[in-house]
Amino acid sequence: MKMKEVLRTWAERYFSDEEAVVLLLVLILGFAIVIWLGKMLAPFFTALIIAFLLQGIVGWLERRGIPRLLSVLTVFLIFMGTLLALALVVMPLVWNQLVELVQETPRMFARVQQLLDGLQARYPTLVTPDQIQAWIATAGREATQLGQRALTLSLASLGNLLGLIIYLVLVPILVFFLLKDRESLTRFLLSLLPQKRTLMTVVWHEMDHQIANYVRGKVIEIFIVGVAAYVTFWFFGLPYTALLGLTVGLSVLVPYIGAAIATIPVAAVAGFHFGISDEFLYVIIAYGVLQALDGNVLVPVLFSEAVNLHPVSIILAVLFFGGIWGFWGIFFAIPLATLMKALVRAWPRTVGQRGQPVRQVDLEN
Repeated sequence: MKMKEVLRTWAERYFSDEEAVVLLLVLILGFAIVIWLGKMLAPFFTALIIAFLLQGIVGWLERRGIPRLLSVLTVFLIFMGTLLALALVVMPLVWNQLVELVQETPRMFARVQQLLDGLQARYPTLVTPDQIQAWIATAGREATQLGQRALTLSLASLGNLLGLIIYLVLVPILVFFLLKDRESLTRFLLSLLPQKRTLMTVVWHEMDHQIANYVRGKVIEIFIVGVAAYVTFWFFGLPYTALLGLTVGLSVLVPYIGAAIATIPVAAVAGFHFGISDEFLYVIIAYGVLQALDGNVLVPVLFSEAVNLHPVSIILAVLFFGGIWGFWGIFFAIPLATLMKALVRAWPRTVGQRGQPVRQVDLEN
């Protein structure tokens, strides 16, 4: 009986407001659609995210007196030009450097073996020949498995060529219509919701600004960090500059962990190219300065209005949502964690003897 009483009290406290029940059902339905129909509706979700990113530029042009249709056409042409540049210039360059890196792998293993032999000769009691052979065998197995995965991925990519073509055709079309007909689509979605939606409005207004700033800021951060890393590595004469720049740029998607992981390929390529020398040290110092500027200058400027989250919350959100939705889960981990925080703050609950529903945000003001 005590357990039933506890559950009944908890339900009355958090779900006595009709809006709270409706919002819970909307959230469950939304997550269910994404989880079970995510692959089927992936082109639509991709276009929705891109349109969400571009809407800020469209609104900026409209505020300067440019008609909406002309603003949409201008932004859409910029988007298509950027997409073509990525498809025809950046990706082929990255792919060629990746192929070169794979072809260079045997020489890298030979260099590693020379270094290990030198360590064994210098410290015979610490590094034994058996340990060296075990390390080399382990590295060989990992390289073989990596090659098999790459071959499997390339063969699977041939089968997904039709899907890629569908993406390249459908996504731009969906982006254009989502931008052009944004107001009519919004009115249609609002017509499906209950007339009384004060709680949804509070959560939406709190999240719209936060998610828009975060997503656009993250895209800008990826671009700036990636280009800065490319220029830095090119200045020092490192090979595979485009591949390393893309890796460092995408590493900012995962806070704290991404920077540490991106350090490994940068240090490995610099070590194989320069050896343990002054040039290697200069590259590592320059990379450290780049990461410091990103964390202490760029991130505060881009995300000054973002909701503060504890590092533990950020890491848990990355692990949880990344495990569910992969790349997009990692990309939207912080906005989704911010959504959860906004829901907790705005969720109505009964307090006092009257049992009147009171929102947390009202209690704090």
